[in-house]
Amino acid sequence: MRESVSEPWVVLVDKPAGWTSHDVVAVARGALSATRIGHAGTLDPFATGLLVLGVGRATRILEYLVGLTKAYETRVFLGAATDTLDPEGERILEDDNWRGLGHDRLSGVLTGMTGRLMLTPPRYSAIKVGGVPAHRRVRRGEKVELPARDVTVHSMELLDVDLPEVRFRVECSSGTYVRSLAAEYGRRLGTAAHLAALRRIRVGDFRVDRASSVESLRTGQIPDRSRVGVGESLSHLERVEVDRREAEMLSTGRRIRTEARDASPVAFFLPGDELVAIGAVRDGVLEPRKVFRRV
Repeated sequence: MRESVSEPWVVLVDKPAGWTSHDVVAVARGALSATRIGHAGTLDPFATGLLVLGVGRATRILEYLVGLTKAYETRVFLGAATDTLDPEGERILEDDNWRGLGHDRLSGVLTGMTGRLMLTPPRYSAIKVGGVPAHRRVRRGEKVELPARDVTVHSMELLDVDLPEVRFRVECSSGTYVRSLAAEYGRRLGTAAHLAALRRIRVGDFRVDRASSVESLRTGQIPDRSRVGVGESLSHLERVEVDRREAEMLSTGRRIRTEARDASPVAFFLPGDELVAIGAVRDGVLEPRKVFRRV
């Protein structure tokens, strides 16, 4: 039996290599007979791992999930750089400078890359330049220069060394291009480098071991563990419970006096995890900005 999308919910999917994020969304749309499906952060085709989908009305909460911290397991190839910074590009530089790198050096450089970094995104990326994705401009032969981004790397852990390949785990802020991180790792080691493999293992508190396979998604047989209620999906936000009368007022856009502390964004719920609205608490007033409950 296919799942109902009458109520908003989030589904976790393990994207296989070779698929675009749009491919997964298209399968979900057909399998679930849902016209509105979106995701909370894309993955490159060569990458695998966790894709967070919003189904039906849950597409309206995706903006509150996009910015969650993400964790990846990566494999970096030392001694060769590609024009795309990943395995799908053409090799543009090779060297033997990786030879002789020891475990302490490899680990120490990783540790030194935690904290705030300025990283330049790959030219082959979906970042828009003048309304056109950068990768499209580059493939048309145009010169593209992207400004460096301020990102935060919360942790990096060396997992395995089999030179010229190195495996590590990274936890970083949303918007961090791990391809750029791999290239920077090589630069600090004094050798060329590119990202050889990437697997996203976590988005916020969502973990890939809960995710549905694409095949299960295709047949509509999504495991219960892969379906996430809206209450859990928004657990990282401040939460204020309201009663029925307050819910009706918020549903019509009216503001309500409260003793709750100021915060933004805030999820307003009825008991039982029924989402009423998302907004803010400001100067002792509940302010709805996006209403979910119909009056």
